[in-house]
Formats: sequence, structure tokens, C-alpha cells
Amino acid sequence: MSADTMTILEDIWSVLRFTLFEISGHKISLMSLITSGAIFYFTLLVSRYAERGVGRLLADRRDIDSGVKDSIKRFTRYTVLIIGGFVALDTIGIKTSSLAAVGAVLMVGVGFGLQNITQNFISGLIILLERPIKVGDFVEVKGVNGKVLTIGARSTLINTRDDISIIVPNSQFISEQVVNETLSGDKIRHHVKVGVSYGTDPKLVEEVLMRVATEHDSVLKNPGPKVFFKDFGNSSLDFVLTVWISDLWFYEGILSDLRFMIFEGFKEKGIEIPFPQMDLHWKSGEVSLRS
Repeated sequence: MSADTMTILEDIWSVLRFTLFEISGHKISLMSLITSGAIFYFTLLVSRYAERGVGRLLADRRDIDSGVKDSIKRFTRYTVLIIGGFVALDTIGIKTSSLAAVGAVLMVGVGFGLQNITQNFISGLIILLERPIKVGDFVEVKGVNGKVLTIGARSTLINTRDDISIIVPNSQFISEQVVNETLSGDKIRHHVKVGVSYGTDPKLVEEVLMRVATEHDSVLKNPGPKVFFKDFGNSSLDFVLTVWISDLWFYEGILSDLRFMIFEGFKEKGIEIPFPQMDLHWKSGEVSLRS
């Protein structure tokens, strides 16, 4: 190796070893920053492989709920990232005891604009621990209705029935009212309301509604459908058909099919579906005009 090459290498090494600043007496150089960055990048790769590896190990465990599996995978990744972060900080000379000062600086930053990020991150941890929602659930929060695709550290991805992906901050699932249609199981009961004219035999109405429900393939047989004579309306006898459905994604199409079938069934039996009516009574009187 020539003398010029050695000189260039020595100059590069001196630049890498040059002290940029000091933290608690520890000299921070460009070399230490590059090493720390490389360690953290390697930690990112390891955390992803660790998450996938745990996922493969849990894939065949049918006794573990899918939400629990997802939580374990996420915590595995976060654990590897935290350990790698401490190792990366230790490489540049920042000890755990020195993080108190850094934490104070971060708290100032939180006060100036990072509070939402911190709130969403903590909310994400709470979701993974308490599991009010999990991947695959059908939820509604602040008018957003759809299927949970992923639960991230900061936000949750929801796919609507119109195939639109919406990113919802995790804090909304903690602070807002959330409707989870699948928390207690993979089926849900829906209602189909219908009114018939006064004078119609209620038993005939019940017969048609039950026949329609039992003939539809997507309506569960157990629990079975039921018909309720709901009320005596202003212009109709009001009934409610309740059906249990397991295909939660396409429930609107199933309910639409039932309404078509009910209309045809009523038409076949001569049952009239009335439109709203209003009776007006006009009372005339004498009016005297005096000049």
C-alpha cells in the first residue's frame, strides 16, 4: 500500500474519530454515530424477522385467539426494538442513567406538539393488552364503519365495505364510543321492519315472514329467525323479522334480498303494505261580520 493511500486512510479515520460533541463526559464522534445507526438498523431487521418467526410458531395453535397471536407478535417486535435501542445508545456512551435528562427534553417536546403521537402510541399498547378490538373485527368509531386490517403503534387501518382504507388514530378507540360487532362472536342479529294494512291476519303475516327467512341460505338456522308483532301503528300493523347472519361483510345485500322476498310473498298472499295516511276533519262555523 502506497504512502499516499495510507495518508488518505489516516485522514478519513481522523475525521471519523473527530469529536463532534460530548454527552455527560462521553465524546460523540461520527464513527460512533454510524456504528449506533448500523446497530439500530440491524435491530429493525431482527425485529421484523422475530415478529414473523413468532407468527409462524403461533400459526398452528388453534387454542390461541387470533387477537392474542397478533398481540404477542407485536410485543415481540417492540421488545427487540427497545433492547436494540438501548444497545445503540450504549454504543455512543449514553447510559440508562443518562436517559433522565433526555427524557426531560422529550417531555418539553411532548408539550409542544408530540402529545398526540405519545397518546396514540400508549393507546396502541392498551389496545394490544386489553384487546377491545383485534384484526378482523367489524367496528364503528366516529362514523367510520369497517373491518380492522392492522393495528399499528400509532394508528389502526380500517377497510370499509366500499373498499376504502381509512387510518384511524388509536386514541379514538380508547376515548370514543366504539361499536364492535364481532367482539362476542362471529354472528349478529339484524332486524327487518315491515307494516301491513289493518284487517290483515297477523298469523298470515308471520307465516310469510318465517318462510322467507328460512328459505334464504345466508340466514342461520341456529339461532333461528323470529317474528315479533311490534305495534299498532297510525296506518299499519307493525312487524319485525329478526334474523341471525354470520356473513357480516355483505349483510346489506342479505337484508335487501329479504325485503325483495317479503314484497313478493306479500303480493302472492294479497297482503297490502300501506303508505302513511292522515285524516283531516274540517269543522265549519258561522262567522258574523259587523260593520
